[in-house]
Amino acid sequence: MKINSIVKPNSQRRNLMAQLFFLFTLSSVIFSLVALLALLIFVLQEGLGSLSIKFLTSFPSRFPSQSGLKSALYGSIWLVVLTAAFCLPIGIAAAIYLEEYAKKNFFSSFVKLNISNLAGVPSIVYGIFGLTLFVRALAFGRSVLAGALTLALLVLPIVIVAAQEAIRAVPNSLREAAYALGATKWQVVRQVVLPTALSNIVTGVILALSRAIGETAPLIMIGALTFVAFIPEGPLSPFTALPIQIFNWISRPQAGFHQIAAAGIIVLLLIVLAMNGIATYIRYKYYRHLG
Repeated sequence: MKINSIVKPNSQRRNLMAQLFFLFTLSSVIFSLVALLALLIFVLQEGLGSLSIKFLTSFPSRFPSQSGLKSALYGSIWLVVLTAAFCLPIGIAAAIYLEEYAKKNFFSSFVKLNISNLAGVPSIVYGIFGLTLFVRALAFGRSVLAGALTLALLVLPIVIVAAQEAIRAVPNSLREAAYALGATKWQVVRQVVLPTALSNIVTGVILALSRAIGETAPLIMIGALTFVAFIPEGPLSPFTALPIQIFNWISRPQAGFHQIAAAGIIVLLLIVLAMNGIATYIRYKYYRHLG
């Protein structure tokens, strides 16, 4: 009787705490979804009427009815391509070294810890660093190159961590089988590890680039232009990007600019969703192939 009298109240208390925790997490999810849905409905109501082919193929203007996203779209494409060109080779090579070649000691653990910490640094810090190094010290100015290098530093830790996780997920049995056949370390990495981990690496890279395309604070810090009526002609050309153009329109008092800003938000959301959809599809195809 004494044991039952002790266990029963504790069991009831644990069940009560479990139910309260379940309700708390469920209400958090519902609140987040409702808030997100409300924002989406508001943006769609404001911006759908301004979406058109003319909107995508016109340069910005002082008049809302004549403004478009052409320069911002080209600027974002330049940024994403150059950011990928800078961060992908370095990020994947760093992940390969840390997982396949680096000795398991304090130094390598310290480096991995700091890379993970850098992935959580606020983007404005990278903007300040990019302004100091790329814009002023290296004299790249307010160019696409300076913006791409800044964004490359921003997403580089994410790419490294994603590639590390993908390489770490490769079964050791595959490596051991390759070594048993006489393969060298580089042959194992090039012909076994990388092909097996490639889909997960590509998924992580696409998610990192989808973050880069939506960043505003670093580009504002390096001085990206808010009004550009031309297409960048090279890496050293001045530029604008979708987040900067949207920020410029939303900061104006006229209601017409707010409507085209909402249309720009829809375009940016569609691009980000498309990139995330591609990443999800690649992962699905990979796991389906394994199955």
